[in-house]
Amino acid sequence: MPEQPTTQTMKISEVKQQLNRLVNQVYRRETRVMVEKSGIPVAGIVSAEDLRRLDQLDRERAERFKVLEEFGEVFKDVPVEELEREVARALAEVRAERRAQHEQVVGATA
Repeated sequence: MPEQPTTQTMKISEVKQQLNRLVNQVYRRETRVMVEKSGIPVAGIVSAEDLRRLDQLDRERAERFKVLEEFGEVFKDVPVEELEREVARALAEVRAERRAQHEQVVGATA
């Protein structure tokens, strides 16, 4: 896996003075730049590859949240207490199954 570029934090006035050099370094994946204005991080300068990856991660995250929202819609009319009871019951069931499997493995190797 290629080495990750370092991230440097710079004032916007410094970025303006060194923009050409910084863009070249970002392009070569030597650095990423966090731009500060009055001490507050306001922007970043990243490679086109990093930006594509960030866009892809945003799309994947949105898709996962969409699935969660659809799942939540199914249970929107179920009281919270009932959901909590069912989740606790399901967890207990899974844990019991895992304990039984573990005991079988331990018993078979003894």
